[in-house]
Amino acid sequence: MDFALRHVGICVGDLDRSIRFYGEGLGFVVTERYDLEREMAEINGTARVTLQFLERGATRIELLAFAEPRPVGSPSAVRNQLGLTHLCFVVPDVHAATVHLVDCGGTLVVGSQPGADPPTAFVSDPDGTRIELIGT
Repeated sequence: MDFALRHVGICVGDLDRSIRFYGEGLGFVVTERYDLEREMAEINGTARVTLQFLERGATRIELLAFAEPRPVGSPSAVRNQLGLTHLCFVVPDVHAATVHLVDCGGTLVVGSQPGADPPTAFVSDPDGTRIELIGT
């Protein structure tokens, strides 16, 4: 069997805030958008949701902004929590990238180790999804 990753979906609390973080912050380009109202088995009812896709090269992210029902829960806060723990990006300057992402609405994760070899830091997006930055 041959599998190819098409995109990663991230549920967000504020679409504009997340577009700024992933677009301006991480350099993704806003592409197609779908505003849907339909039954969803996963939420046991009708949902009103905007699906906003962003691309950077071959990498695609789908931001899911639920108007109804509102998002619940919180992203993984520790590495040994089941499910997606983080997205990782390679950058030439970890410190500059960290400062830039914080300026775009991210938060430096306490305990990040920017002095490691290779340099590494974690920043969370506006909703708490963690982004790992690794220096080249």
